[in-house]
Amino acid sequence: MSSQYSTLCAAQASSRVRATFVLRPTLLASLLVMASAAQAQQVALADTVSMKETVVTANRIEQPLSDLVADMSIVDRETIESAGAAGVADVLSRLPGIQMVRNGGAGSSTSVYLRGADTRFTAVYLDGVRLDSQSTGGASWQDIPLESIDRIEVLRGPAAAVYGSDAIGGVVQIFTKKGEGKAKPYVGLGWGSRGTVKAQAGVSGGAAGWDYSLGVSHASSNGFNSKTSAGANPDADGYRSNAFNGRIGYQLSANQRVEATALTSYMNSGYDTSKADDRSIYKMSAVGLNWQAKWSDVYSTRLQYTQSRDFYQTKPSVYETDTRLQSYLFQNEWKLGAQTVTAALERREDKLVNSGLDIGSRERSQNALALGYGLNLGKHTLQLNARHDRDSEFGGHTTGSAAYGYEFIPNWRATASAGTSFRAPTLYQRFSQYGDASLVPEKGRNVELGLKWGKGSDSFSATVYRNNLSNLINYVGKTGACPGNTGAYGGCYANVANARYEGITFAATTRVGEVNLQGSVDFQNPRDTDKDLQLGRRSKRYASLSADTKVAGWKLGAEMQTAGKRFDDAANKNVLGGYTLWNLSAQKQLSRDWSLVARVNNLADKRYELARTYATEGRSGYIGVKWEAN
Repeated sequence: MSSQYSTLCAAQASSRVRATFVLRPTLLASLLVMASAAQAQQVALADTVSMKETVVTANRIEQPLSDLVADMSIVDRETIESAGAAGVADVLSRLPGIQMVRNGGAGSSTSVYLRGADTRFTAVYLDGVRLDSQSTGGASWQDIPLESIDRIEVLRGPAAAVYGSDAIGGVVQIFTKKGEGKAKPYVGLGWGSRGTVKAQAGVSGGAAGWDYSLGVSHASSNGFNSKTSAGANPDADGYRSNAFNGRIGYQLSANQRVEATALTSYMNSGYDTSKADDRSIYKMSAVGLNWQAKWSDVYSTRLQYTQSRDFYQTKPSVYETDTRLQSYLFQNEWKLGAQTVTAALERREDKLVNSGLDIGSRERSQNALALGYGLNLGKHTLQLNARHDRDSEFGGHTTGSAAYGYEFIPNWRATASAGTSFRAPTLYQRFSQYGDASLVPEKGRNVELGLKWGKGSDSFSATVYRNNLSNLINYVGKTGACPGNTGAYGGCYANVANARYEGITFAATTRVGEVNLQGSVDFQNPRDTDKDLQLGRRSKRYASLSADTKVAGWKLGAEMQTAGKRFDDAANKNVLGGYTLWNLSAQKQLSRDWSLVARVNNLADKRYELARTYATEGRSGYIGVKWEAN
């Protein structure tokens, strides 16, 4: 097992940064002002997400956002384009309840913690195609090209009763662009600090029942020296990536549609474990076929086939792992007045090829039946879900969830929900030289309460949650905790821990004069409950605040992200200091077809670490121009 792969699986050691974090009174006051202003504000903002917008992530069917009991966020295309040279994880880290950790610069191994849950506990989909690795577990965030994305939906909280294994912390759905209207070709170029270059081109449109969207993109950077420990190669660790995305649909009739989606991505990035020029090679692909049919005013169906690949390789020290997933979904939906009933049959097949496995490659499958019931009576909303997964290795596992929302006065809504979840061990965790075939699934039990206010585009929410996990899988040394493994390679994966993710999230949006404000603050306590220790690389307190306004045709924005101290190791010995970052952005429509975006990240050039001995990027700038026919 290569040392770079070890960094994907095990916690790093600690930071020398001693900075501490205190939730500044000015920040807390700002959020309180936003909440009270949202309560009084009555101005509707056209560029803010409307509560009438529809989402599909909560229950795998289209639903108005206002009907949901679930805790969700939406990232639109404008927000994505203003991100500049950032990655998907950087954009997500500005949302409530999400933290990001990266081992170096863009292109390095990246983890996303949703409500404090490990990155493997978030189920990730791209145009309905599941992205996952059967070696490390979880999506390869660094390999998802931001330029290909049109929209992101984030569901916070477990959703195993809808999606099955892995959805313990939440679900992230990523969507590429759907074409419509006349053909709209586009070309974009961008330049940034440290030799960063980004380029994209494509076309979208629709005619005679067809719609299409095709795009290609390239990104590269010289990077910076990401490894700060003594003896590491002092060279800059840059990256280069290429991606293609396509989405083609045809309306067979007024009530039937077929669609094909595809995305491929290649990433070559530098990392340091020795004085050699160590490289990581990532290849990702996602392909989907869909047939949607509305058979009556009451009954509709969706038939879907998807496949994905997650490939990872290191050089010159060769290590390879290749995950391939296939899934089949038959979704049924009945709309009966105020009631919605869903039933789904799903099959997932996983295959892992890895030289570290006992026989070179391993496979498994899961068959599932999922049922859902929704009731919307205006002031009262009820959602019930149940799912049974039968795994070829573990047998049956049943999960369920129940959620209720009540609008007790106009614009104010209280919510309550409870649910169970699970995650099956990866094939690598069970059958590699570090594996243990006796591993059992990790399990979660979650309860949460929420309070939401919304009027027009203004909103305020508070969500308190507690998610208890049992049978947590960790890598352990030669401690006798490996009943299915001799520990001959130094240790193994084992069900040795229990954990609790609990906290409260506040979020608000409003407008003060000509300035749009939005922000969130999280207080959480992710803990190993057996040892009463804080889980690694997660802050107990973090917050974000952003503001934007329009001046002389420019959209100007400012962002603040702040996080408290963390521990880099499970023993809570190595401290990673707290930090505060300031970012600036500017966008302008230069003409009908030309637009410009500029951005400065880490304006104060703050030095901090997300993982011990791994540097983060200092102050950086980016400017991009785009031509798109309108």
